[in-house]
Amino acid sequence: MRYVFLGFLCFITVAAYVQRSAMNGASKVIEADLRITSVEIGAVMGGWYLLYSLFQVPGGWVADRLGSKRALVLFASIWSALTGLAGAAGSAFGWLGLLVTWSLMGASQAAIFPCCTKAIGATFPRKQQAFASGMLAASMNLGAGLAPLTTGQLIGHLAWQQIFALYAAPGLLWAFVFALAVPRPDKAPEKKPKDAVDEWHALPPANRTPAWRHMLGDGQMRLLCFQQFLRAGAMVFFFTWFARYLEEAKHVSPEQAGTLAAYPPFAGALGGFVGGFLSEWLLRKTSNPRLARQGMSFVALVCCTTAAGIAYFIDDPRIAVIFISIGAFCGIVSGVSAYALAIAYGGQRVATVFGTMNMSGNFGATLFPIVVGKIAKGGHWDRALALFVMMFGASAICWIFLNPKGTLFDEDSP
Repeated sequence: MRYVFLGFLCFITVAAYVQRSAMNGASKVIEADLRITSVEIGAVMGGWYLLYSLFQVPGGWVADRLGSKRALVLFASIWSALTGLAGAAGSAFGWLGLLVTWSLMGASQAAIFPCCTKAIGATFPRKQQAFASGMLAASMNLGAGLAPLTTGQLIGHLAWQQIFALYAAPGLLWAFVFALAVPRPDKAPEKKPKDAVDEWHALPPANRTPAWRHMLGDGQMRLLCFQQFLRAGAMVFFFTWFARYLEEAKHVSPEQAGTLAAYPPFAGALGGFVGGFLSEWLLRKTSNPRLARQGMSFVALVCCTTAAGIAYFIDDPRIAVIFISIGAFCGIVSGVSAYALAIAYGGQRVATVFGTMNMSGNFGATLFPIVVGKIAKGGHWDRALALFVMMFGASAICWIFLNPKGTLFDEDSP
């Protein structure tokens, strides 16, 4: 049954990334319809990531308190409904209505990965958790790739408000089916892995205190958060401004931009699968978690920085996108190890620990669209790409020093 659970988690991840990336490919149409500027669209994108960041830890806490299944059904229903309402709110109340609705959708999506990683920790043994995390990473990028591709084809046939409403449907349907069809793991026929902790259900009352001081005072935890701030902040370029970058910097049509903008996320989807498989293979062959997790992440990010740096000097849009896609592939290979590391280090509080790491990443993701919106207003797209490259390089340096051992909280020790 663990692969059935993983299939459901992957599906909702694809749906969530299609929903959150709906503006990637539609931003110019939205600007024209609402009579707003790229700075204001950047603020809407930044508002989504700001609330997504701030609600990572509360979302993880809710997942630890309620258990993953109930939390996922609740939050998936809310964020899908808000996706469908965002277009109507924009039409009725203009920029402010879009900002508020889109930001609230970000807040409700914040719990998805704390919930998913908590469920992976409960249903997969340690030596398969990177593979499961890789499948989640692949699903993220599959959704992010489908969004601009689909939106680029639908723009002109449907209004952007109708596209947003259409994107809401899969999440609502998933919540209904998941609630009814997926059994609790303790009722499933497959036995729970011996080295998995009870992370699917709620924590016992004695373990519900977040213990923020201990968590934030841990040097390895801070380093884990900082690398995520840099890497996720850079990766968000693909989910927000990349199609617009191709239109204005590489002078391609909106349809071509939507197609080309799908390449890096699709490459990232392949990176998620390859990264999970490779990390588990290295762990089995060497029994060395530092080599399989940290070592692989460092090498992947060095390759990512190099490929994206080469793209900076290329004028041909297709060749530039190929190199940027190689960078996206390597960036997601690295991200798989961060997920597996957080699951292992979090122990029984994996949702809270992962939520804290992901919150840090999304602070970077909050700042990047706002900064790029201001860069776009001045037409200096080369500066945006240079910032993107430097953030990946700095993230690689963090992985040299990352080496957490055991679990973060004493209650998880044998």
